[in-house]
Amino acid sequence: MGKFIGNSGVVTRVGLDLGKNAFQVHAVGAKGEVVVARKLARGRLVAFFARLPPCLVAMEACGSAHHWGRQLAALGHEVRLIPPAHVKPYVRRNKSDAADAAAICEAAGRPGQRFVPLRSIDNQAALMRHRARELLAGQRTALLNALRGHMAEIGLIAPQGAQHAYELKRLAADGFDENGEIVVPDCVRAALSRLVAHIDALDEAILAIDQELAASVKADATAKRLTTIPGVGPVAASAIVATIQDMSAFASGRDFAAFLGLTPRQSSTGGKPRLGRITKMGDRYLRKLLVVGACAVLGRRKGHKDALRVWASALLDRKTVKYKFKLTAVALANKLARVVYVLMTRGGEYDGRPVAA
Repeated sequence: MGKFIGNSGVVTRVGLDLGKNAFQVHAVGAKGEVVVARKLARGRLVAFFARLPPCLVAMEACGSAHHWGRQLAALGHEVRLIPPAHVKPYVRRNKSDAADAAAICEAAGRPGQRFVPLRSIDNQAALMRHRARELLAGQRTALLNALRGHMAEIGLIAPQGAQHAYELKRLAADGFDENGEIVVPDCVRAALSRLVAHIDALDEAILAIDQELAASVKADATAKRLTTIPGVGPVAASAIVATIQDMSAFASGRDFAAFLGLTPRQSSTGGKPRLGRITKMGDRYLRKLLVVGACAVLGRRKGHKDALRVWASALLDRKTVKYKFKLTAVALANKLARVVYVLMTRGGEYDGRPVAA
């Protein structure tokens, strides 16, 4: 698979530990002997691999991994990205860049190893749009909570919920209530004016991203079909399509739900199965979107007789625990993940007809 590097020997597999300015290379031959083990500066990385005949190059799926993967793939190398959790067991003794590179090289040669597909720049841009929206939404929540605290100092409080927080924002901006009575002094309004303006700016930025996501869903046939599933809107549909490039990599819908961390944690021994809470592994952003969508479905399930909502309603009625709504929402999110798998692998749309039909 590889040829000679000078007089060092034949290289068949390379483990590359990424860094900001320094990179560690660990190359082995066909029999597993170490051929190259050295540190490279950032400016010399591409030149080094350009001189190296095509071989297998493995890296951890971390920051900048897809960028360097595209660079090395353009040179003719076979690039494989490994989840960092799958590399850690192969690190010997103390951690160092050299030990990490050797562990990456070792993990890449193990049978049954799982790899992360290399992403294109367009695909990464789509995911960046979601990450930017998530960051802006978190900042907006922080500002609304800060506004709640400041308004409580002058005796104005509001129930939980974003709509009530926005009523406080209106009071901070206008200063008077629905009866025309001034409830916020001018000095307080002046002090909080910048918070109000920042919240308005964040609302505009998030709305612009939502419109871009909605437009991308309309242009994508798969994402458009996913929006027919209850609880899966344009944001969730575009995030799923952008994150999961090849759904056939999962053997079943349960495997996809397990990838999202929506299946029970297992601690079985002696032939006795023991199941606990969900694992919360995998992509937490997709898991959150599905759980939030499931909560919306449960909250608006009345009047709908399709199979998914009938099943969720029956499960909610059977539960007697204190947090039965959240428990049912997670179970419904698991169902949604399985439906997403079916639609992305077999085609079609969600059948929302009543069960009786």
